[in-house]
Amino acid sequence: MAARRLAGLVVGAVFGVTLSWTGMSSPDVLRQALLLDNAYLYLFFVSAVATSTIGLWLLRRARARALLTGEPVAWAREAPQRNHVVGSVIFGVGWAVADACPGPIATQVGQGVLWSLFTITGVVAGMVLAQRVSASAGQRGGGEQVDALGRGGRRRDAAPGAQAA
Repeated sequence: MAARRLAGLVVGAVFGVTLSWTGMSSPDVLRQALLLDNAYLYLFFVSAVATSTIGLWLLRRARARALLTGEPVAWAREAPQRNHVVGSVIFGVGWAVADACPGPIATQVGQGVLWSLFTITGVVAGMVLAQRVSASAGQRGGGEQVDALGRGGRRRDAAPGAQAA
């Protein structure tokens, strides 16, 4: 457990430094992207998605295992569902209102930006609300797996074709 926490701390610190160094924690950079005035943010996202897609494809092809858990690097493909669309709309509206998404908000807190305390409070409140809605929906559903909006869904266990540990 200590190794996982240390790994999380290191990855989080590197991610925060990267966000700060690239300007991704700047509301001006985010606002310019949301207003389609500057493509910098989108080019950064595309390069990150391309890098992770290729890297994960190579890891999966090599049948690599996660360093901390030993589980196979695998995932199940899933068609977009209503909860994905609703969640992405809520995320996008919050991003537009706050001029930041959760990663940059955490980076802003780490940089000592005082007003970011309000946005991180909103993020935490949203997470608590989602957990409560999910828990109450789970009690009503008789143990069926439900999403944060209280809708039932199929279980997502091991990915098809994934090797047992």
